[in-house]
Amino acid sequence: MRRDFLWAMFAGVFAVALYGQTDWPSYGHDPGGMRFSPLKQINTGNVSKLVRAWTYDISAQSPRKRPGEATPLVVGGVMYLTTSYGRVVALEPETGKEIWKFETRKNGAPSTRGLAYWPGDKDSSALILFGTSSGVLIALNAKTGQPSPGFGNEGLVNMREGVADNFPNSPYGVSSPPVIYKDLVISGSHVQETPSQGPMGDVRAWSVRSGKLAWTFHTVPRPGEPGHDTWDGDSWKDRSGVNVWGPMTVDVEHGMVFLGIGEPSADFYGGDRKGSNLYSSSLVALDASTGKMKWYFQTTHHDIFDYDLSAPPALIEISRQGKKIPAVAQTTKEGLLFLFDRLTGQPIYGIEERPVPKSDEPGEETWPTQPFPIKPPPIARDRFSPSDIAKITPEQQKFCEALLAQDGGVLNRGPYTPYGLKLSLNFPGMFGGGNWGGVSFDPELGYIFANTQDLGTIFKVVVKHEGSNYQVTRVSPAGDVGGLGGMGGFGGNVGVQFWNPANGMPCQQPPWGHLVAVNANTGEIAWNVPLGTFDELEAKGIHNTGAPNLGGSIATAGGLVFIAATNDSRFRAFDSRTGKELWVTRLDASAHAVPMTFQGRDGKQYVVIMATGGGIIGDTTSAASLIAFTLP
Repeated sequence: MRRDFLWAMFAGVFAVALYGQTDWPSYGHDPGGMRFSPLKQINTGNVSKLVRAWTYDISAQSPRKRPGEATPLVVGGVMYLTTSYGRVVALEPETGKEIWKFETRKNGAPSTRGLAYWPGDKDSSALILFGTSSGVLIALNAKTGQPSPGFGNEGLVNMREGVADNFPNSPYGVSSPPVIYKDLVISGSHVQETPSQGPMGDVRAWSVRSGKLAWTFHTVPRPGEPGHDTWDGDSWKDRSGVNVWGPMTVDVEHGMVFLGIGEPSADFYGGDRKGSNLYSSSLVALDASTGKMKWYFQTTHHDIFDYDLSAPPALIEISRQGKKIPAVAQTTKEGLLFLFDRLTGQPIYGIEERPVPKSDEPGEETWPTQPFPIKPPPIARDRFSPSDIAKITPEQQKFCEALLAQDGGVLNRGPYTPYGLKLSLNFPGMFGGGNWGGVSFDPELGYIFANTQDLGTIFKVVVKHEGSNYQVTRVSPAGDVGGLGGMGGFGGNVGVQFWNPANGMPCQQPPWGHLVAVNANTGEIAWNVPLGTFDELEAKGIHNTGAPNLGGSIATAGGLVFIAATNDSRFRAFDSRTGKELWVTRLDASAHAVPMTFQGRDGKQYVVIMATGGGIIGDTTSAASLIAFTLP
């Protein structure tokens, strides 16, 4: 056999093995969501040389601009992506060239944040799985992009059945990718935020081969189930919310799936649901094979703040007192970071219940205490006083002082200030603090990386009683009334935020956005740097202000943390050990997504981010593209 043929065959086998180890096969890279890549071709010494390799124009699919938050996957030399224009596409990852596309429009838009990959086996082909905005779970053949005929009804499963039967006209969909455990696909959902009764937020598992329902976890416990007594009377019946709308994670070794569960409907009033309301706003660990609960921890009791757990629970390892602890890190909208032993649910550094303010809303019974981790300290602002008003420009100060003076003076009574009969300011507000972007983790350093925003929310609530249901609206400082029927209800209404809608700058002194590193092995903050900027302030010589942000980070063995997230249309790389910014580039629009990285068949490492602008933090940029960067 010719030597050159043998060498070519060996090189091909080696290349397949190499990129098989350097893919991005799950939303969080690994099933546990560490979002850490072992690649280090791009590192602290050369990251400043990154250049754009290719751009995939998503907006060409429609003239209407639509925001997207998806993270693509790369498996076996193919990139898979959901878009905000009703498509799932497969791309050549080294060039962005389209391989196949699948239209989902008649079944709703595909999951906002991405999809899942099942590798198949000797009897079944590899599958791409995702949910849609209208509650359809779809399985596609990963090679052809066509629906898998053995899954459900020709590749489709109607997820509304069993959870939305009594509410055919109420919204029910999927906003984040499902997760895979063995031959099960486990799904969450996105449901209404008001009124209180509607589709249930149960978490379910389906056979990845047939689409048949395998198990159901009732996020609102039924009679006879643990936690049922945390709902007063019949308030559990037809209760909507209490859903997993953010990403989940899986401990493959121990057969566990971790859920960050949202608040009940209606968000900001709980007079019709007295009690702590399990398993709302809770971190829950289930047996992934059966759906049986192993342990839980409720991070907000009787949630009336929209403090749902939306960030993926990150499965990490902590070294403490000479022991390796399999742990889970959970960030919250409250700007807190909880660390637990993932097998037992025991806190690593302790948690204490502290008294919090009481609501003046008629019929409301707020919970008297809320849990706070002893370590680490809060990683976002959790209180406000008038002396904190933004003085960054005379115009900003004037606007913010007037805003604060409305309704006889806006109330803030520290963490967990409830919204009530007069304007109240809550820090952090309903968008965080932290949000669905979650954290990344460098196992070599033992550092957890979290991006947060210091963004308050200011409004009062009006409750209308309709039989056994409650319709809740919020009245902003501008006097406008906004329904709370879902994320779309917030999209264009900036009056609910404690900021100046004319420029998007918050009304307290900066920094307004942060990237924080926490040493998981000690519980201490390793570094904290401003994240983001405002061009108009930079032009005036005002630096390091940070900016509102929504998205997340990744970490690499090259000593880097990559993150976009901010509403300044920038993509950045930081030194993971020190927090020093090493690279920044301007994007076509702001990127409210989590990036990813992979090594192509050409041997190059690429870093990829979706940039579409829009979103819920006052971002007015508008484009739609997937952008890849590499070394020249």
